[in-house]
Amino acid sequence: MSSYQPLLTKAPAQLIQANGQPAFGLFDGSVPDFNLQTFVYQNLMDKKANTLARYFHYKQFQFICVTGSDWVLAVAIADIRYANSGFAYLYRFDTNQTVSKGLLLPGALGCKMSDSPSAGEAKQQFAAYKVTIKTSPSDWQLNINTNELKANLTIEKSSQMPLALCAPTGYNGFTYTEKSNALKVSGSIELQGHPLDLTLALAGYDFSAGFMRRQTSWRWASISAMVDGKAFGLNMAAGVNETGLCENALWFDGHIQHLSPASFVFDRKDNTKPWQVSSLCGEVQLEFTPLYCRQEKVNIGLLASNFRQYVGLYTGFVVLQNGSTLQLNKVKGLAEDHYAKW
Repeated sequence: MSSYQPLLTKAPAQLIQANGQPAFGLFDGSVPDFNLQTFVYQNLMDKKANTLARYFHYKQFQFICVTGSDWVLAVAIADIRYANSGFAYLYRFDTNQTVSKGLLLPGALGCKMSDSPSAGEAKQQFAAYKVTIKTSPSDWQLNINTNELKANLTIEKSSQMPLALCAPTGYNGFTYTEKSNALKVSGSIELQGHPLDLTLALAGYDFSAGFMRRQTSWRWASISAMVDGKAFGLNMAAGVNETGLCENALWFDGHIQHLSPASFVFDRKDNTKPWQVSSLCGEVQLEFTPLYCRQEKVNIGLLASNFRQYVGLYTGFVVLQNGSTLQLNKVKGLAEDHYAKW
């Protein structure tokens, strides 16, 4: 089995460099300042892009997942310029029941985003639905206030190195992605007025932004769970950051291990069939069994989205950098299959 040890670059203080272009690479930490106003964005004919193109071509989303002993909470806010969308749902493994709420609003109605994964605030508020994500160098804070679901959580991000990278996207764009899983979480969650136990809970976050392809698709796998008595996290994806870099990593007992490119084999027409999730160099060999699917299809001309996010169980193994094998047996996690025209 081949080892995979990519070179890391020191995270720059600012994403956009003196030449007006992003710093590309796999970083050793978070990039605090995107300074997007200095980005020299050109069209497909190498001319300066106009103001409207510069505004509408920039996309951003933030996502948080918290996995408890018998439940999973997933929350997202996305700004796709023509519209903004978001959701918050909680799935219970013990009862196979879900409480879910989603929004799709025109333009920036009810939505505010942050340009920094470590210094800002994103929020989505409309009627009885309110979600806020605050980021800092030390933690992410999540507040949810809906009729059935309420949460006030703090997710520790400074305890381990995140997966952070910036890669060229398409002909003239870039995508910055920052993720970290298996993080400690504290605070409170109430489901229909009843508190949930956070004692064994672990969390993960995702901050992704940039001038992405007009038509984008990706497959994704994510885990935050205790394995062999230690915190284990996994992030694997295919479809966005694959121009010389890939956004794949695991965390075990607070240490990050970068992984080779990912492969996803599944039946898009059957939501109940298992997925096969593996890595190019063989460090990851997993089977994912879906239990619940949150899905939506939107096709309104300028915009289209075919979105399926699954909650389920992972079984298989990963090989750690020291050569030892970590077995996973029905470990809770997420998987996703998404097409977007934005």
